[in-house]
Order: sequence, then structure tokens, then C-alpha cells
Amino acid sequence: MTDIPDTAASGTGAGTDTVDGQPSLKAGAIGFFDALVIGLAATSPAYSLAAVIAPIALLAGVHAPGVLLASFVPMLLIASAFYYLNSVDQDCGTTFSWVTRAMGPWFGWMGGWAITMTGVLVIGSLAEVGVVFGLYTVGLDGVADSTVAVRTMSVLLILLMTMICVWGTDISARLQNALIVAQVLALLAFAVVALVRVANDTSSLDSITPSLSWVNPFGAGGAALTGGLLLGVFAYWGWESAVNLTEETTDSSSTPGKAGIVSTIVLLTTYVSVAIAVVAYAGTSYLSDNSGEEEYIFALLSTEVMGSWDWVVYFSVATAAIASTQTTIIPASRTGLSMARRHALPKTFGRVHPRFRTPDVSTWWVAGIAIAWYLVISAISENALFDSLTALSLLIAFYYSLTGIACAIYFRRQLTRSLASLLLIGIGPVVGSVLLAWLLVESIGDMADPANSYSGQTWLGVGPPLVIGVGIIVVGVVLMLVWRVTDARYWRERPSVAPEREVSA
Repeated sequence: MTDIPDTAASGTGAGTDTVDGQPSLKAGAIGFFDALVIGLAATSPAYSLAAVIAPIALLAGVHAPGVLLASFVPMLLIASAFYYLNSVDQDCGTTFSWVTRAMGPWFGWMGGWAITMTGVLVIGSLAEVGVVFGLYTVGLDGVADSTVAVRTMSVLLILLMTMICVWGTDISARLQNALIVAQVLALLAFAVVALVRVANDTSSLDSITPSLSWVNPFGAGGAALTGGLLLGVFAYWGWESAVNLTEETTDSSSTPGKAGIVSTIVLLTTYVSVAIAVVAYAGTSYLSDNSGEEEYIFALLSTEVMGSWDWVVYFSVATAAIASTQTTIIPASRTGLSMARRHALPKTFGRVHPRFRTPDVSTWWVAGIAIAWYLVISAISENALFDSLTALSLLIAFYYSLTGIACAIYFRRQLTRSLASLLLIGIGPVVGSVLLAWLLVESIGDMADPANSYSGQTWLGVGPPLVIGVGIIVVGVVLMLVWRVTDARYWRERPSVAPEREVSA
């Protein structure tokens, strides 16, 4: 029987220059603000909000801001689990490492696989949106209409962002600092102008006077709330990228976890305020009629709200997508590194560049697979690409739920120490996991109906998103079994319990 390695004791994330004789990640490369920015950038606020606001308005009407508020609850509860688990295990593999500690290697491996594949599914789409809206910003609409030009530039953008990731976490952080400031300022400018025009009754659409009742998620009804929550979870997803950089962050036992929690709060404020502005200016009928436009709803609204300054909104979505293209690579590459160090993947994925101190091999692998997926799935059809993004909710809900449950299991001996421990380490994360598990079941039911897919086609008798999501999980199980036969060292690890001294609520 083999216990799980103590990452802090072995030098992983402890500030040493080597791990088992190999170069380690660059300790102390970023601080709290950098980690916070990366967590925000990974969610791509402008892109995510643009992608979900119209579909949520179709379901919930004026209560769309309330649905985004409700979606925040499971995210905050899971963020609490990330904070406490990171406080005792500063491993860049996050969910993979923590679930392995608490629940064993089988669950841990699948958690790591889910994180890696979420990045693969979305990176290409993010790059494409960044390219298209970047072209809109500079007035090159004709080039944006060229499929060949857009896909070529999207691949080049992925390669550029990957190169920056390899060059260094501190370089990546400086780029993200600039991009997030530009993105948030542009979003706020859009929201302020929209609300001012509503107040002055100069909206070019059917504006509605904002009401406090809009933030009541239950006003939309049960079915609308369920569907809206599924979209809301996608909008908040990605904040944990800050925790994947735990080994490269100053004060790694607390800073990344705090950055993750604060990022969810900042996202809540941004999402609800901008959603109120959008619903007030455009009205629910306009948003419902254009709910199929996804992230391009801001392209439609920008000229309506900003006039000749519409490029500000284009710029916001472009910077959001470009920033997220880079930061989405981080969780997948760090998880691959962590899995390789524990012999859960081939050793080559655990290589750290001796000069840049980043996981260069796993980073390039993530980019390569993401490019291949993007080109193949988009060649099938643009709708197939959107269907693959819909499948993300399965993987997101899966590994977030695992993390919340792992937190309560790992700290189970400490839950009765105090009321705070019971609520923050036990009940809170479990409730978050149950909510996400419920959404997972609901999403499976929705995805099974081909009518709910973008393509409207039937794959194997069900909707394409369900086939893609379940297919990825099945492939993961097969690869896990193959590697279990090839190298069984990781599977000798056994679940453990957090010592009493390790954490306080």
C-alpha cells in the first residue's frame, strides 16, 4: 500500500528549484493581483456574458440577472472547497491531486481528464471569437466573413498564446493585466451608456425600466431557472485557473485560493450589472428573438447602444476571448504536468523547461490537440463546433462536483471542530456539489433531445452534445485503463485524511 505523496514536503510548490532532480515551476512568479486577473481572464467575462445573456433572457425574461445571481451560489461553494484543499496541498493539478488524496486514483484520474478536455473543447472557439471581433474592431468585416482567413488566424493566435504560456507565467500575467483592464473598462462603459440612455428614454429599442425584482431568480419559474442555471455555470467557469498556478504564486497556501474566491465575487458584480443594463436597454423580446446569435449578441447591440463607438464593445469581446485563449491553456497543461509527476501519464508530460520553468511539453500538447479538435469539428459544421461547447457543461459539473465532495471527505475528521468548519469545509462544498450534480442530470436530459442542439441532428439516436460529452468520458476511461496496465505505480496510491493540524476554518 502506497500513500499519496506530500507535495509540500517533496518540494512541489514549496519554492525549490528542482523536483525529483528535475526543474520545478518558477515559484513566486506572480502575486495575488496577478492570480486574480488570470482567474477573471480565464472566465472571459465579456465573451461569456455575451454568450449566455440572450439565451437566459429567452428562458427567464427580465429575471435573467437573477438567474446569473443564482448561478453564483454553487460557484462560491466550490470556490470554498478549492481554497481549503489548496491550503493543505499546493499542487498545480488541483482537482486531480485533491480527489486522488480523498477518493483514490480512479476518481482522481477522471477528474484530471475532465479538466484537460474542457480546455481542448473551448480553446479553438475562443480564438475564433477573438479573431472575428478583433477584425470587427478595426473595421475588417469582409475578412471576418472569410472562413479560411478566420480559421488560419485562429490557429496562429492559439500558437502565439501557447508560446507566451511557455515563455513564462510572469510574462503571461503582465499580458493578462492589460487585457483584463481593457475588457472590464469596455464592459462598464457599455453598461453605463446603456443605462443612461434608458434613463433618458433615448433607447433605440424597446427599453424597460430596471426593477429590483429582476434579481429574484425564482420569479422566472422552475423550468426556466434550471435551464438558466446550466448557462450560468458555463459563464462562471474558469475562475480556478488562479489555483492551477499555486506552485508559481507567492504565499501559495492561501493566495491562489483567495484569488479564486474574490474572482467569483468580481464576476458576480460584473455579470449582474451588465445583464441589468442589457435587459433594460434591449428588452426581453429583442434578446429572445436573437437568442440564437450566442456571443454575437453584443455585435448586434454595440451599434444600437454606442453608435460610432461600437468598436469599444467589439474590443471588449475580442480582448476577453484572446485573454481566455491563453489562460484556458493553463489548467490543462498544469494538470498534465501534475499527472505525469504522479505517474498517471507518460513521463514526458512532466517536463519543465529548464530556462522558462514552465511545463512546455504538456502546454504544446494541449495546444496541438485543441487545434486539431477545432479544425476537425468546425470542418463538420459551425453548429457542430457550438454543440461541442454545449458538452462542456457535463465535464465542468463533473469535476467541480468531485472537488466539493473530495473536500468534505478529506477533512471529515475536522468537520465537528467548529460551526465554521462544518459549514465552510463540509456542508457548503457538498451542497455545491449536489447542485452541480443536479444540473449535470438535467443537462443530460436536455442534451439527449436533438431539438436542443445547434445542428438539430441526431447522433446515435440522441443530440450531438450528449454524444460528444459522453464520448470524451468514455475515451478517458479507456485511456485510464490502458495506462493502468502500462504503469500501475499511480494506482498504488490510497486515499488519506487531512491531519488535524493542517487547516482551520
